[in-house]
Amino acid sequence: MNSQDRVVPHLILASRSPRRRELLEQIGVQYQCIVADVPETREPDENPTDYVHRLAETKALAGYKVHGEMKPSCRVPVLGADTIVVCAGAVLEKPNNKAEAVAMLMAISETSHEVMTAVSVCLGDTIETVINTTRVYCRNITLREAQAYWQTGEPADKAGGYGIQGLAAIFIERIDGSYSGVMGLPLFETAALLNRFNVPIGQATNQ
Repeated sequence: MNSQDRVVPHLILASRSPRRRELLEQIGVQYQCIVADVPETREPDENPTDYVHRLAETKALAGYKVHGEMKPSCRVPVLGADTIVVCAGAVLEKPNNKAEAVAMLMAISETSHEVMTAVSVCLGDTIETVINTTRVYCRNITLREAQAYWQTGEPADKAGGYGIQGLAAIFIERIDGSYSGVMGLPLFETAALLNRFNVPIGQATNQ
């Protein structure tokens, strides 16, 4: 057992997202990551709010179960989150290929869309969820730009086919809401939620 295994984290992050890890580190949360695979499939007639809410809760619950199986005596809150892009009523998730990614960028070009991020924290029988919705306004994106952007590799694992913190920043005119929410973890709402579970903030960094 190494020193990291002996450290009891303040939070378990049930996510592979490097952006969420960076954002938790930004606000000084000591955490550990686990993998909890959850199918990201929208149910028929499920509205975007219910969909993102369900996925975040399912990820938190799955993560809590996995961690409990790994360390039965260790009760630590587990955070799950999900982000979707909604444009003209259509849910834009992670693109599966170049054609989908380019189509998504063409859809959000020269218009606005919503980025919805749900954050759930689970501890025992208690689970709480918050949702942040931010409106994002894009300039005109040309087909050539969209195709070139796909070649960078950046859009492949991002809802809506773009990352606001990366090269796609040049496409964004302005946002109304939370920049960190568009990245995948709205820090204002997340901090308030973690406070309710007595997770220390602004203290630790992961080494």
